Amino acid sequence: MAITLRQRTARWLHARWWVWLLRVVMVLALAGVMISFVTMIQIWVVGRSDDQRRSDVLIVLGASQFNGRPSAVFAARLDHALALYRAGVAPRIVTVGGSQAGDLYTEAQAAASYLTSRGVPVAAAVGVSEGRDTLGSLRAVAKIMLVNRWRSAVIVTDPWHSLRSRTIARDLDIDAVTSPVKTGPATRGLATTLRYIAREGAAYRFYQLFHRATPVGAAPGAI
Repeated sequence: MAITLRQRTARWLHARWWVWLLRVVMVLALAGVMISFVTMIQIWVVGRSDDQRRSDVLIVLGASQFNGRPSAVFAARLDHALALYRAGVAPRIVTVGGSQAGDLYTEAQAAASYLTSRGVPVAAAVGVSEGRDTLGSLRAVAKIMLVNRWRSAVIVTDPWHSLRSRTIARDLDIDAVTSPVKTGPATRGLATTLRYIAREGAAYRFYQLFHRATPVGAAPGAI
């Protein structure tokens, strides 16, 4: 005798508790996969977008430096900011980033020195020597911008870091867009791209949930 639709529905509704638990776990897992996929698409789209509108400042987010010399990742950001500055996108560059234990220079100091040695006037290279992660750095920049009545900014960072950086900046009332770098270690190869996107996906969702920096975002040398 064929089982009717009503009978099937009744059986489905009266399943044992562990069957229901399994169903819930499967639904949550599927939702997690879908959210992760959407997040990766968002990171990719923003990372491939380049908004070079005229703004009050260019913000270069810090990365590792070695005895005052920016790392390859950091130098790529600074070179891109320098090109934007020379193109008239903004009249000043804000470099931001603190130091690790034992460092003689902060990331901001190393960056400002790098820029001034390439022709940027000292007054146009504003160093903010605070922050060990994206959230802390942008909070420090937001304070400086408020004091100086600067409202708009173009954030210069790596492509896959752009979405989280822009989101945090806007949450801090900075009218922010991003102009990600086109060259540098963070842009080389599919494996590197996927690794950065996966890390940023986790950090971005964590920030959205808790508005805190993550251990991923706060790791030494993290982008």
